[in-house]
Amino acid sequence: MRWPRTTWLGTGNDLSADRHGVAEPLSYGGSRNRTISYVDAWVWWVIAAVVLVVAEMLSLTLILAMLAAGAAAAAVAGFLGVNVLGQVLIFSGVSLAGLVVVRPVAKRHLYPAPSIRTGVDALVGSKALVLEQVDAHRGRIKLAGEVWSARTYDGESVVEPGQTVDVVKIDGATALVI
Repeated sequence: MRWPRTTWLGTGNDLSADRHGVAEPLSYGGSRNRTISYVDAWVWWVIAAVVLVVAEMLSLTLILAMLAAGAAAAAVAGFLGVNVLGQVLIFSGVSLAGLVVVRPVAKRHLYPAPSIRTGVDALVGSKALVLEQVDAHRGRIKLAGEVWSARTYDGESVVEPGQTVDVVKIDGATALVI
């Protein structure tokens, strides 16, 4: 299916070849001849795809990119001679498949989940209760329900029993605290 496009020309008798090479008159009578020509539907799909890609660059949601892929698929179908209903169905199918199948996978790769700290890495930043005096060489703390050996992070300060400390680092089986 072709969509009409109108332009104004100063003279008549202009001829244009359609996409099958058949010459058609473009104008009809009048002092200012109004010219009617046609744009194939696939051109509108290409325009829609380009507009959707530009809009996707501004939004970064991956929704408009899937619609642009559907419009591009419909443009290819239209160029190959598929009727407008078929083009709309192809647009709908490709867009829906992109939104349901491709977009979730792409989002996982673009926006990875925050890393979860496990094991001793999860203990860094925790509060601990001092059980025995902690200095630069030795000490005991209760951390996450377990008794750990500890020493001060700066190597100079001394922390007395009963005080609360922050775990800065785990070095082997020893917690470094401040």
